[in-house]
Amino acid sequence: MIDIAITDEQRALTVDLSRIRTAIESILRDAGMSEAEVSVGIIDDARMHELNRMHLNHDYPTDVLSFVLDRTESTLDGEVIVSTETAIAQAREFNQTPEDELLLYVIHGALHLVGYDDKELEKRAEMRKMENYYMNRFARSYNAE
Repeated sequence: MIDIAITDEQRALTVDLSRIRTAIESILRDAGMSEAEVSVGIIDDARMHELNRMHLNHDYPTDVLSFVLDRTESTLDGEVIVSTETAIAQAREFNQTPEDELLLYVIHGALHLVGYDDKELEKRAEMRKMENYYMNRFARSYNAE
């Protein structure tokens, strides 16, 4: 069973929760997760700044945070937290809709949960490939960079 709980604590953007849920579920199933509990927090920059400082000691807001609480080969317990205000600002810069930019953050966070990494150049290329794959499936109008 895959359980995805989404909490929307912001007012800057109307978010399609079913699209987010479907994208995460697809990533989890494709990664071979038969059981998963993932919580998604949709928040504003002020709260993201606070969480980024608290968990990573970074004194600025960011687009997405993800935390693996527990993971085995086929089970996962994790969290993805995304900022709508950052998505709105970045969407303009990258010629995306804010909704698709936010979806990209969700996909990026979910990929981290299932083991993808973007620290090293080679691993980053694989993660970008997977982001593009899922964005092409779930975004309404995605412009890959």
